[in-house]
Amino acid sequence: MKKTIVAFGDSNTHGYCSQTGGRFSEEERWTCLLEKYLGNEYRVMEEGLSGRTTVFEDPLFEGLSGLSAITPCLLTHEPVDLLIIMLGTNDMKARFCCNAENIARGLERLAGKAMSTTGAFRSSPRLLLIAPAPIEEGYASTSVANEMGPGCVEKSKQLAFWYEDLAKRIGCSFLDAGAIDGIRMHPNDYMHLDKNSHELLARALAELIPSII
Repeated sequence: MKKTIVAFGDSNTHGYCSQTGGRFSEEERWTCLLEKYLGNEYRVMEEGLSGRTTVFEDPLFEGLSGLSAITPCLLTHEPVDLLIIMLGTNDMKARFCCNAENIARGLERLAGKAMSTTGAFRSSPRLLLIAPAPIEEGYASTSVANEMGPGCVEKSKQLAFWYEDLAKRIGCSFLDAGAIDGIRMHPNDYMHLDKNSHELLARALAELIPSII
C-alpha cells in the first residue's frame, strides 16, 4: 500500500508561476517532483491554494483560511501518513497586521486542529512544518508592494525561528525552506518560487521524508 502525503499550502504549493501568471506543469511543481523522487511507495496529494492563510479569514476573498479547510482536506485523503504544511507568506499581508510570532501562533492552531483529526491518519498524526522561503527585498518595486505592505521581508525571515520552536514544542518535524542552498524567488514579484527552486525543494524533501515515515 502506498504511503499518502498531503501537501497543504498556498500558491507556492499550488505551483503559481509569477513569470507567466499561470501554474508550473506537473514536470516542474515541487509536489509532483517529490512524488517522482520518493518513488512508487508514495503518493503526494496537492492541496495548495493561492492566498491561503494559516487561520485568517481574508476580508477580500472567500475560503482562504487553512483552519476551515484542514479537517475536510485530511478526511478526503485518509488514511494519511504525513501532512506537510507550508503556510505563512499570505499572513504577512498588511491587512492582517501580524508579526512573525503571531503567524506562528496561527500555525500552532492549525497544526493542533490537524493533529486532533486522528481519524484521518493511518496511525498517529505525523506533521512536517515548513517555514516558507523568505520574501526578497525587490518585492517593494513590484505589483505586490501595496498588497504585502512594509516589513514583510523582515517578518518572513523571522518565521523559521518561530516555526522551529513550535515544531519542537508539539512534536512535529521541521524544514526551513529558506536554508536550502539555491532557493530563490522569481523577480516578477520576489515572493513566488522560481522553477529551479521547486526542484531544490522537492529534492530536499525527498531526502528528509523517509526518515519521518
